[in-house]
Amino acid sequence: MTKTSKKYVWILVVLVVIVGIIFLARQNNNSSVPPQNNLIPEQSISHGHGLAVDVAGPNKLWIATHYGLLLLENEKDLYRVGKLRDDYMGFSPHPTDQNVFFTSGHPARGGNLGFQRSDDGGSTWKKISNGANGPVDFHAMAVSPINSNLIYGWHAGNLQRSEDQGASWKIINQEIVAVYLAADSENENKLYAATPRGQGVMVSEDKGTTWQALSPALEGGAVSVVAVHPQNSKILLASSEKLGGLGKSSDSGQTWARVNESFGGEAVLHIAFSRIDVNIVYALTHENKLFKSSDAGDTWVQIR
Repeated sequence: MTKTSKKYVWILVVLVVIVGIIFLARQNNNSSVPPQNNLIPEQSISHGHGLAVDVAGPNKLWIATHYGLLLLENEKDLYRVGKLRDDYMGFSPHPTDQNVFFTSGHPARGGNLGFQRSDDGGSTWKKISNGANGPVDFHAMAVSPINSNLIYGWHAGNLQRSEDQGASWKIINQEIVAVYLAADSENENKLYAATPRGQGVMVSEDKGTTWQALSPALEGGAVSVVAVHPQNSKILLASSEKLGGLGKSSDSGQTWARVNESFGGEAVLHIAFSRIDVNIVYALTHENKLFKSSDAGDTWVQIR
């Protein structure tokens, strides 16, 4: 082989190596970027109906709305999840599986959704059942953080319970009027309901069958939301007309102290604790302002 031929061979080898390096670099870059085809950038939150912190960590916040499911990442990047624009009046995450959500409400085309489940983080949904006397439109829903098979929903004056993760439902109470439901984090039989008719917060000790008022401190005014600390069920948060805003209890709801935050004069409609970092809590107001607490609800700062 002549010197000229050897020179061309080396040039060819070098070119092949360079092309290979570029190809591998592109492959590596592509593999490090998760697919975003199901995430559509959004500018604002509108008509929020539900709030949940991702079970894997507080960097993802899920917001169910009148126009579909939204995802807020790292408290700055807002996306619509999937292409559906259904109204998710009821929304609850699975307590341990970050890919599983449950919803109810209205489809964009009209009617009622019944009870639905997503196994891909809200991108697609499958109808599980109609509910009792359905198809239902649960305006309040709760999944037990202890037993994911135990789910509650309130529709058209009826409180319903499922003990097989939504496959079948039973009407268990026709007297309670619930605008928000919260299952206890330590007692599977305990369920809370925020009410709009002066009863304050109601509590059930038998999985929603019978109810009693939780605290005189909340009676005589409407309550828009009640939330239970994920690791210490004695700690409760509730937005109460009687208290004049958000209150916190450290004794299972017997006594309450007003939290020193006005939330811009807006009522808080949704509260969500992080299960990973329980000091982190988010709150969504009726005007869709988003607030964050880093001390389990004692102090708050607006983040959106």
